[in-house]
Amino acid sequence: MSYCLNPRCPKPENPHNVKFCLTCGAKLLLKERYRAIKPIGQGGFGRTFLAVDEDKPSKPRCVIKQFYPQAQGTNTVQKAVELFTQEAVQLDELGKHPQIPELLAYFTHDDRQYLVQEFIDGQNLAQELAQKGVFNETQIRQLLNDLLPVLQFCHARQVIHRDIKPENIILRQSDRKLVVVDFGASKSATSTALNRTGTSIGSPEYVAPEQIRGRAVFASDIYSLGATCINLLTGRSPFDSYDINNDKWVWQQYLQTPVNNQLSRILDKMLESIPIRRYQTADEVLQDLNRHSPVATTPAIPVKPITQSPPSTPPFVTKSPSQIDQELEEMKTQFLGGGKPQPNKIQPPNPTSQPSTKSKVDDELEELKAKYLGNNNS
Repeated sequence: MSYCLNPRCPKPENPHNVKFCLTCGAKLLLKERYRAIKPIGQGGFGRTFLAVDEDKPSKPRCVIKQFYPQAQGTNTVQKAVELFTQEAVQLDELGKHPQIPELLAYFTHDDRQYLVQEFIDGQNLAQELAQKGVFNETQIRQLLNDLLPVLQFCHARQVIHRDIKPENIILRQSDRKLVVVDFGASKSATSTALNRTGTSIGSPEYVAPEQIRGRAVFASDIYSLGATCINLLTGRSPFDSYDINNDKWVWQQYLQTPVNNQLSRILDKMLESIPIRRYQTADEVLQDLNRHSPVATTPAIPVKPITQSPPSTPPFVTKSPSQIDQELEEMKTQFLGGGKPQPNKIQPPNPTSQPSTKSKVDDELEELKAKYLGNNNS
């Protein structure tokens, strides 16, 4: 099927093989290649369609975003235009990342703006929560390890997403990776932009206090990711997990499965209302998260500890006089250099240095012989 993108068309559905709408006559192929199939979303400022890129042999699916503001008022529409353009600019500046939809095209057609981006096949986390229930600790750890590097990537390129929430995180079906979508609210964090009060943008339940005042910083995305985690852990709105009278988070009271103290402490720090008390970078959260995580290894085979006993005197071996004579003669030969050293015998430290007289060696060997044979009275 081909879907007509004319907002006023009374019957937008068309057969696959036609190039112009059979009802209103509007062109069905954008830029001669992108064909809308069906609408998949609609908001106050535009519509989103599942589409096909007819220009490529594999006919890959993509997403067409059509800017079509329905709100009234010049200022509101002007802000919507800025956000729509900003999404294209930010996606283009971010380049290609496997967990961010790739920008394929940005253009104007029939006086309407269009953005075409990569299609991510899968459900968002709000849908996953509704269908499969609350997340457990292991799933939240996986989520953080999967998404924090994406935030790192954006922040390193001076981009603050400003709208991290379950609806904007898709679990991709093909590889079960999490993908961050909808950069329409994102903001370039230049030095001047960070010091200038801007517009409050984002979903109120997940927005950091400073962002509500129009002063989003990198740590604002970390706050929103923390709020997303407690929503997935409790199944409740972050608003319902905060005790406004005592000014503290009470999300732990609503857990269906327990969370250990380390992860609980990390989430609380991500949710600090004062930005300076919060994690400042995604890397800080990652380091804390994996600091004491158990390393997955194969079960170790128990090893019996080796106990060392104190050194003892070697057992005495009784030798015959003939054996002793033979060994003494070998020692004498070695020290005097009269023959080749025997195998496994200890060599003198310096083979060139020999005793000054033969008699001295003879005397020492005689003493040893007498000692072993028991003839010495000493």
